[in-house]
Formats: sequence, C-alpha cells, structure tokens
Amino acid sequence: MINKILASLIGVLLHTAIFAQGQRTIKIEPNDTKEDIIEKAAWVVPTANQYAYKKLEFTCFVHFGVNTFTGKEWGDGFEDPKVFNLQNLDTDQWCRAAKDAGMKLVMFTAKHHDGFVLWQSRYTKHGVMSSPYKNGKGDVLKELAASCKKYGLKLGVYLSPADLYQIENKDGLYGNLSKRTERIIPRPVKNRPFKNKTTFKFKVDDYNEYFLNQLFELLTEYGPIHEVWFDGAHPKRKGGQKYNYLAWKELIQTLAPNAVIFGKEDVRWCGNESGATRESEWDVVTFDQNPHKMNLFPDMHGDLGSREKLFDAKYLHYLPGETDTSIREGWFYRDEDQKVRSADDVFDIYERSVGGNSTFLLNIPPNKEGRFSKEDVRVLKEVGERIRETYNNNLLVGAQGESAILDSNEDTYVLGEDGKGVYIITLPKPITLNRFLLQEAIQTHGQRVEEHVLDAWVDNKWQEVVEGTTIGYKKILRFPEVTTNKLRVRILKSRLSPSLSNVSAHYFKPRPPQLVIERNLNGKVTISPKKSDFDWKTDGIDVNKSISKNVIIRYTTNGEIPNENSQIFSDPFFLKSGYVKAKSFEKEQTGGLAEREFGLIKKDWDVKGTYDSEKNIPENAIDADVKTYWNSGSGEPELTIDLKENKTIRGFIYTPPLNFKKGLIEKGVIKISKNGTSWKTVRTFDLGNLINDPKARKVLFDEPVKARYVKIVSIRGAGGSSSATIAEIDILE
Repeated sequence: MINKILASLIGVLLHTAIFAQGQRTIKIEPNDTKEDIIEKAAWVVPTANQYAYKKLEFTCFVHFGVNTFTGKEWGDGFEDPKVFNLQNLDTDQWCRAAKDAGMKLVMFTAKHHDGFVLWQSRYTKHGVMSSPYKNGKGDVLKELAASCKKYGLKLGVYLSPADLYQIENKDGLYGNLSKRTERIIPRPVKNRPFKNKTTFKFKVDDYNEYFLNQLFELLTEYGPIHEVWFDGAHPKRKGGQKYNYLAWKELIQTLAPNAVIFGKEDVRWCGNESGATRESEWDVVTFDQNPHKMNLFPDMHGDLGSREKLFDAKYLHYLPGETDTSIREGWFYRDEDQKVRSADDVFDIYERSVGGNSTFLLNIPPNKEGRFSKEDVRVLKEVGERIRETYNNNLLVGAQGESAILDSNEDTYVLGEDGKGVYIITLPKPITLNRFLLQEAIQTHGQRVEEHVLDAWVDNKWQEVVEGTTIGYKKILRFPEVTTNKLRVRILKSRLSPSLSNVSAHYFKPRPPQLVIERNLNGKVTISPKKSDFDWKTDGIDVNKSISKNVIIRYTTNGEIPNENSQIFSDPFFLKSGYVKAKSFEKEQTGGLAEREFGLIKKDWDVKGTYDSEKNIPENAIDADVKTYWNSGSGEPELTIDLKENKTIRGFIYTPPLNFKKGLIEKGVIKISKNGTSWKTVRTFDLGNLINDPKARKVLFDEPVKARYVKIVSIRGAGGSSSATIAEIDILE
C-alpha cells in the first residue's frame, strides 16, 4: 500500500515537473481526464522562434513577378520571361514605406505558382536571368535583402511548391514520374560554387531535389531568413507529384535556425484572405497525429482551441495564426483602377489581428515600375502614424497597482488563483481612454485566459466597460471613450492560474468616418458612414459622446478627388452612370477616400437564366443589392440580360456573393447581340481566386461595342463548380 502511494506521489511530482517547464507539443494519453487535458493545454508554450515571430506583430507581403506585367492573379507557366520588363526597381522605397507603417518583416514572393524566379538561381533559366531586367543580370531578391538590412527589417521568402512552368515545360521536373533516389543537396553547378559548404543527403525525386536546391540558395545567399512561407494553393497538378516536406524542414531548420515555417507546424493560415478575425483566437490547437512527423498540414477553420475541441485531441500543439490580406483588390498589381483599402480599414484589421492574438501580414504589390504606388504608400504612412500616436502613448504611466503588469517588462507577470484574478489600477488624475491592451506571459505559462472584463470607476461606482474572451500574446479591447481615474481588470475564467504580464491604456483619436456609396434601382445615390464591423459593449457608457456631430460629406462625379470646395452630400441624387468619389471632413481632418463606379441603371432590364431555388432567381443579379445572388443550379451556367435598347458599352463589373462560394466565376466569356439570336464574343476574362478574396472585379473591353443583349457565360467555376453565381452585374457605359 505504501509503495502504491509512493508511486502515485512520484507520478504527480513527475507530471508537475514536466509541465512546469512548458512544452510546444503535448500528447494526450488514453486515460487522461478532461481536467488532465485542460492542464496540459495550459502548459503548451511557444518556441523561442515562435515567440520572436509573435513579437513581429505587423509584417509586409510583396507579391511581384510576371503577373505584375501580364495583369493576372495566377500565371500559367507559359509566360515569356521577356514580359518581366522591369526598368526602375526601388526596393529601398518598399522598405521605407513598410518601416513607416510599423512593419518589422518583408515577405517576398521569390517564386509564385507560375515558376518564374526572381533571383539568380543556378537551377533554372525561367526567371530574371532570362528577362530584360539589367540584361539578365538582375536579382530582385538580392536588392530587397540589402534594403531590408539598410532599414532594419527582417526578411522572409515565399517559395511556391506549385510550379506551372515545371509542369508545362516539356523537360519540366514536376510530376515527371522520376524515382526517389539519394541526392546530394546542393547539387554542384560548374562555375557557381557556394560559400556555405553544408551538404545534405535526401532520398527524393527530381522535383523535390529541384525545390531543395532552390531553398538552399535562398537560405544561404540572401542574409538571415526569418520566415519561410509555403502556399497551399495548386492551380494544377501532374503525375501524382508529392512533396517531401520533412526533407525541406530539415534543410530549413539547419540553414535558417531562427526561421519559422508558415503553413506547417510553426505558423498557420488564418483561414481567409480578407482580413477577417476570430473573437477567440487560440494558439493551442489540436492534431490527430504528431505534427512534427506530418508531411501534409490541412487549413484550419472555425473553432480551433475551445475546451470542447481540446477533448477530442490526440496532440496539443502551439501554432500561432497569421492574418494575411492585400491592400489592393488581388495579390498582384494590375493597374491604378484597382481599389485600395483605406487607412480606416487597414488600421481596423491591425487592431483586430495584432490585438486579437495573431500576426498581420499585409500585401503591398509593387507596380510595373518596381515601386509601391502612391496611394498604397499614403495609406501605409497614415496607418503607421495612427499606430504610433495611439500605442506609443501609454496612459497608465505613473499609475498604482501590480508592478509586474505596469512595468512594461514582458518577463514579469502576476498569477491569479483558481482560474481567476482581479487587478485594480489607480491613476493620479483622470484619463480618457477608448483602448485597453492586455498580454499574457505566454513564453512561460502559455495561453490560458478564456474570459475577462474591464471595469471603470464612473459616478462613484464600478461600471463594466467591455468584455473579452482570449488574450494570448496581445489583446486590444476597443470601446467608446470613458473618463476615469480607476480601472479594474477581472479574469473570469482561465485554464489553471491565469497569467498577466502587461496592461496599458490608450486613446485613439477618432477620424472622420469611412464612407459607403450605394445606388438603388432608380438611380438614386446615397453616401453614408460605414457601420462598425464590431459590436460595442455599452453598459453604463454614453456611446453618443464618441460620435461626432460635425462631419461633412463631400463628393464628386467627375473623377476628381473631393476637397473642401466639392459638393456637400445632403440628400440622395440621381446618377445615370459613372464614378462617385466621396470623403468626410471634420475641422482640419479628412477621412479616407470612398469611390464606386456605377454602370447603367437596371430598373427596366429583363434577365434570363436557370435556377434550382426561388431564393436564387436571375433577377437577383440585377437588383442593385449585393446581399442577394443568382445561381444557375443544375442548368446552363450563363446569364442573359436584355437592356431593352441598344447601348454603347465598354465593359462590366462582376460582384460575387460574400457568403456563398459555389459557382463563383473564375473564367468566362462575355457575348453581345443586337437581336438576341446572333451572338458575338467580345472577350474571354479571368477573374482569379474569388473563393478567398470575394471582391468585385471589373473587366474592360479593348474597345466599346454596341449591343442590346449581353450574355455572361462561365467557363470555369471556383473549386471546379459547374454552376454560375452572380451577386450583381453592372454594365459600363
């Protein structure tokens, strides 16, 4: 009996000793209880590389390549390298703009799906070495690496496993059915020796050898690499090609020991490309097998780390999320007609992503001149100013309370008890705040907090200001402004003892609002402030105090950007077709530019198309309401519109639905007719990846045409769908 008690005691002590140090990955045993699983989850912590990655917070994506010059989102592998006619590359300008925004790393598409490489690779001629850029001697990555070093930015590389050039080229290596044999990496190339003499032996096929050789180049000849980015997209496959990720990982971890690997067991995709975030973002996620031995990793969606999710796990693993989206419509630059996100929008995503326990990766695609466009740079500069103005000013300086959470030292922290904790902060004089930041000691105690509340002392009593769920590395609470000299943080629910390492209070100076421009079927245009994407918790707080009464909206319809002398919007106005641009003004401040192009008025049109549900009738595609949509169902994937009279048209705008992914038109043709029987094809169009980036796409004709009837025909639907779906079609005059 004594031996059993002693053995039990030793087991408890050993269990405590193991988890007191924290681990990145913890296995769930068959006899673990729910309480055991929650305790294990509380001790899952990041590696040093993952923690350094979390501290990057805001990073820059740069999509650049042949697609920049062809206007495509996805190339096809048949591009002639001569189309990469770059003249005036300025990577210093990229890095200055990124630095101004507060970004800390630049992630560069060294090779996208088309297979065109942007460095002087030894292993292919399909790249800058065959382009006009510097007579084939140019190296975009080399110039970027030098600029990153100059401006104190870290560098990451995106190397697409998919490679359409290696698929389509007759001598291509992708899917060529070669045998797996032992290969030496890097493969020696005459007159191109490596300074780094490290070598590897892997049993791989031709394409994996090619990929490993290129990884070796990237990781040894372009300075320290801090993130390697693997995209899971595959426009086309061939020959049952499989990737040997475990070999890739060994090479990366050896040559770039400080790098994290995106898309695998170091960092995960957030699950969308639109900047959407979760209310509760858990870095402790579940796997059915040991992630360190996995070759393939699925995309993760929905609930990732709730208690209910944990109970079904075989392994618990620390896997932080990265929120990626583009500042423009699409990942690559097309032209200056591409809409650019406003500073309001980017700053909002920054607060929701960085302030929601994920890293924000914002794509800025250089133009054909090799520079970030002026509007993109302007937005980045304003976002950086907002970040610094708001978060470089901690209103709790001089406050009294737990020193460990007020000393701005990430290595100090307080621990609550029984899954709870209460911390009161007293200020020498009242402050006005509308942001509150919290951080857990994730590097030692993992992510534990599940529910928390911020209270303020108002009118001689505690009033709840805002509530939240997870905290993790960083949580930014946003709320209408409140004035107080005393704050209270309450941890209501946690896995084991909750840790808190830092809190700070901030004030974001509101700008004039972002605007939304809409037009009804009768042609009447309205301009109004965009509604907030998140809900306020307003108990005891007067929300109206934070809403300005002095905002003036000015607009133009002649293509010019509105200024202080432009027309003031007061009532809806009629617009036959064309551009509307609008800005909000408040005292000396100006809001972001809102713009929208409208086609012909649709009130009297007729439309024909098949459908399987009364909810998805053809009329939905021309009802001036993007919340409704048409789907062709099991019928022909085409929509025919009768404009009722001949019109001169120069193109169209296709708007996909936001919450329905089936039948999004990736590739199609547009036909016209004057009598509804004889049809002429105007052009074929390719709209790119709409599933992950469901924004409106504009297609212009080479020259204007006259027609009464217009037919949109889907050739290829997203995800292989045979139907067609349209939320709205606008015909441009």
